[in-house]
Amino acid sequence: MWVRQIHRWLSMAFTLAVIANIVAMTMQVQAMWIGFLALVPFIPLLATGLYLFALPYLGRRGGARSEASS
Repeated sequence: MWVRQIHRWLSMAFTLAVIANIVAMTMQVQAMWIGFLALVPFIPLLATGLYLFALPYLGRRGGARSEASS
């Protein structure tokens, strides 16, 4: 499924952004954009994660309806 693959790549980008933020903090760099860099992949990562979390529940609900109507 393409959503799962996108979620995996976004998680890698988010991890790299967090590592860059930690490195910048240890080097005492005061750049606000480095802190916000992690938010760029985080927002779609949150959306795809919520979709993947809800997917089994949405599928189960549709299956229960078709069994009840049969």
